[in-house]
Amino acid sequence: MFPTQLTDSRAFDIAQAMLEGFDRHYRLFREVSAAAKQRFEQADWHGQQRAQRERIEFYDKRVDECVERLEHEFGASRVPMDVWQQVKLHYIGLLTRHLQPELAETFFNSVTTKILHRSYFNNDFIFVRPVMSTEYIENDEPASLPTYRAYYPTRETLRETMLRIVDNFQLALEFEDLGRDIDMVLKELRLQFGDVRLRINFQVQVLSSLFFRNKGAYVVGKIVNGFREIPFALPILHNSRRQLYIDAALFGEDDLQMLFSFARAYFMVEMDIPAAYVHFLRSLMPRKPRSEIYNTLGLQKQGKNIFYRDFLFHLRHSSDKFRIAPGIKGMVMLVFDLPSFPYVFKVIKDFYPPQKDTTREQIKGKYLLVKQHDRVGRMADTLEYSDVAFPRQRFEEELVAELKHFCPSLVEEDGDDLVIRHCYIERRMIPLNIYLHDATPQQIEHAVVEYGNAIKDLVAANIFPGDMLWKNFGVTRHGKVVFYDYDEIEYLTDVNFRHVPQPRTEEEELSGEVWYSVGPKDVFPETFGPFLLGNPTVRDVFLKHHADLLDPAFWQNHQERIRAGHVHDVFPYDAERRFKRQRRSTAAAAASATATA
Repeated sequence: MFPTQLTDSRAFDIAQAMLEGFDRHYRLFREVSAAAKQRFEQADWHGQQRAQRERIEFYDKRVDECVERLEHEFGASRVPMDVWQQVKLHYIGLLTRHLQPELAETFFNSVTTKILHRSYFNNDFIFVRPVMSTEYIENDEPASLPTYRAYYPTRETLRETMLRIVDNFQLALEFEDLGRDIDMVLKELRLQFGDVRLRINFQVQVLSSLFFRNKGAYVVGKIVNGFREIPFALPILHNSRRQLYIDAALFGEDDLQMLFSFARAYFMVEMDIPAAYVHFLRSLMPRKPRSEIYNTLGLQKQGKNIFYRDFLFHLRHSSDKFRIAPGIKGMVMLVFDLPSFPYVFKVIKDFYPPQKDTTREQIKGKYLLVKQHDRVGRMADTLEYSDVAFPRQRFEEELVAELKHFCPSLVEEDGDDLVIRHCYIERRMIPLNIYLHDATPQQIEHAVVEYGNAIKDLVAANIFPGDMLWKNFGVTRHGKVVFYDYDEIEYLTDVNFRHVPQPRTEEEELSGEVWYSVGPKDVFPETFGPFLLGNPTVRDVFLKHHADLLDPAFWQNHQERIRAGHVHDVFPYDAERRFKRQRRSTAAAAASATATA
């Protein structure tokens, strides 16, 4: 129960210190996000990658700073529980006119749970449900930008309006030919939706900040035509002459879902009111969970918080049981799922077979690498949780037995709960080996081509998957192949790709054992075939499209490009969606960048 009176003077000071800690965090987060525009204009791609990695670490650093301050100034861990109840009430009061109240509530939870024992994690001490509404938040400062701008063109002025929309972002570089690009955007609009008949309520709404990721900047908005809304995004890239061009026109929810995929790096966006951006983006992608939208904006802690609330809500409204996930069991991870919930839960085992020379800390380091790296649409994002309490009665006994056998250090029964001390949660996909088993010849061809493309995209991003077996890749509902098993992942430039040596004697040639020396980082691409290509149909497709993956030269050439400083191009849309004129420009730019490097 909450106290009826606020009687302890420490409570307000603690609440004020916690909010100051959050405000410092969001100020730094916003500054590095806003600086993405300048990095884009300067073509500072390495700086953009570095900023994306470093920004992920901001939150935990600010939480630790705040915990240290509260301990130093208030002895926070020794403050009585009734005072913590008062702290929460004061904090709610301080958020009344705050522009990021939902993020500040999550920050409060992070700090509080670091200080208090988990037995106190209840409504009295943390925000289990959001208290402050995020609807209709506005910044009253005269200099502040609205979340989005609305434009009201006529049929005759639609072209001029689109030109003005792009120009209003005030990018420092000139466009190669913006008029030509807008003409192609409008042509693509007509191809997809016909000659749009303008209704009484015709407007174009565009978010006020560009979305920056990798080497691109994206205009994001929607066309409102009466009761119909058409989401769109326009990717802006550099050519070889440091000029800009629009590379494609993405229309509709499916295109936007691919752009904001859980398998891609987080965007850099300058946001005053994040909840308003999430609300707008949800209107473009109503099927996308709010948690994933927060994640794509780089606010992954808020995404985690909302995901967990959604998970608890789903548990309350379902009755099926957690089970061992279908498919081949992993040697390092124990994976389970809830059939009615589209995610899988992964727990690191306490022990591994002899061929897996690794440790828990090394595995956690691999998952952190993926979190901080450019995932290029080919590596699933993961949510990492500690001390998750599951209802024990919802677990199949076979799963409980497996957890207690393989992960005893991470599992604890606490009353009616089964507490897992550490786990990862990922979006569920169809394992590629299962997909291929049940696929038609056409589906097999598409999946095998996608598999090879996924590996090549990872290679271009300086990632070697390590274990390339089909079971470690999944198929999304859009038909994309995504890698999701990270315990053997390495930077491509850390691996030594070798040809299999020629045998020196007849005994070596006939030997069933490896007779040549193999270092810990040595990889022999020529040996991939027997493990991957047992199915003749799969083998034919693979050799037709991706035989180069069996040649060490392919891997070595990419290593040389990366070491020379080349940053790959990432297109979160199919190649045929790119405007034809720009394909040649981008190819020339890539050649120029490689030559310069």
